[in-house]
Amino acid sequence: MKKTFKFFYFRFSKKIEKHSINMMRFSLAIVYGWFGALKIFGMSPAGELVEQTVYWFKPEIFIPILGIGEVIIGLGLLLKRFIPYTVPLLLMHMAVTFFPVFILKTICFDVFPYRPTLAGQYIIKNLILISGALVIAGKYNEKYYFKMDSKLITK
Repeated sequence: MKKTFKFFYFRFSKKIEKHSINMMRFSLAIVYGWFGALKIFGMSPAGELVEQTVYWFKPEIFIPILGIGEVIIGLGLLLKRFIPYTVPLLLMHMAVTFFPVFILKTICFDVFPYRPTLAGQYIIKNLILISGALVIAGKYNEKYYFKMDSKLITK
């Protein structure tokens, strides 16, 4: 049984290896584009959290601008040549998304730091987005772009 499971798992693993990073890239692009669009159109469930965190800016101006930035990050993930610029923007954005955990502890946790509220869970899940961005950065590195440039030169 164990041998059969490993056989099928490793076959699956080998086939998915070719596409998994692009799947991650597309998934992150969808999340960023979707969440950004919600902010642009004033429909984001995170709008109130953003308002309370960045209280010194007018929310009716700041939240749509934040949404536009998120949509730009989503588009940048779709276009491979923009990934070296997009991933650092994404990581900076993600760093800022953790501010409510420290600024709004009572909104993010019922019991700090053990029992996050739904808002706290919404923020904590960003660790997955960060990890995905790092995986993408690992794939689309200097060696990848050097190979891509050298293929263009030889054509």
